[in-house]
Amino acid sequence: MDRRRELKQLYKNREIVGGVYRISCSGNHRTWLKSTKNLQEQQNRFRFFVSGNSCPEPGMHAEWKQFGPDAFSFTVLEELKKGELQTDAEFAQDIKTLYELWLNRQSGGQEEEPI
Repeated sequence: MDRRRELKQLYKNREIVGGVYRISCSGNHRTWLKSTKNLQEQQNRFRFFVSGNSCPEPGMHAEWKQFGPDAFSFTVLEELKKGELQTDAEFAQDIKTLYELWLNRQSGGQEEEPI
């Protein structure tokens, strides 16, 4: 039972890294800008969908069907670590702000099409 408690404590104390990422389709150069409170989870989710030839987002379905999973890539654009004393709500707000900054960068012509 002590091992189980230890594992729970390790899970609770793990470093949480969120951020902004982009999914790109090389077939037509379309991109989708996304944000998350857990980048590792999103990367794993994307890999899972690619390995199972399942589309990770409804808005990508047409491109996924046309070009296949190998045409898609996942790129982390910017990471943000959750502070030790930061609440989930504060962290979510910081991620939202970071996403909005990236969205503004893209609309300024520095990146591909934002979705």
